[in-house]
Amino acid sequence: MSQEIEIEYKTLLTEKEYNTLLQALPFPNEAIMQTNYYFETRDFALKYNNSALRIRKKNDKYTLTLKEPHAEGILETHDALTYEQFIAWTNERPIPMKHVTKQLQVLDINETDLHYYGSLETARRTFVKDDILYVLDKSSYNNKIDYELEIEAPSQAKGETALQELLTKYPVTNEQSITKIERFFTTLR
Repeated sequence: MSQEIEIEYKTLLTEKEYNTLLQALPFPNEAIMQTNYYFETRDFALKYNNSALRIRKKNDKYTLTLKEPHAEGILETHDALTYEQFIAWTNERPIPMKHVTKQLQVLDINETDLHYYGSLETARRTFVKDDILYVLDKSSYNNKIDYELEIEAPSQAKGETALQELLTKYPVTNEQSITKIERFFTTLR
């Protein structure tokens, strides 16, 4: 099955904090653009199960991802989509997929109950140091812009240490961020 466990630490940033980290750390000058397309049932069954479903478009490739809680982080289940499958999903005609469908069935969710709610576009910059991925995001959605630092690590201990080192070295407030999908849905109300 196409799955992975993601261990990540995040903090929301002000625009000033974002610019400070952009200048101080070895992030590339050019950002990679990616767009997340979000899905949920009308009764928010995914949210009720602390899960989230999105399609990410990056470099003209489409990936359907279900995120679920896991003891060590977040369990991500993926399926690659063709452009035609992506169009079907965003036009309220979701197509069952090999890996994600199996996980949705465990949650007692059928694709026919899923609805497309909208998208979030992110300008992402990354670099890797000591097996840790540092991510700086500027996201735009529903007439809102926000900034976020993410650290993806091979273990919880390494991730916590990397975040604490950054918070100690740079003038950044540790504002525990909610996920992008949660921030997206709060702007729909």
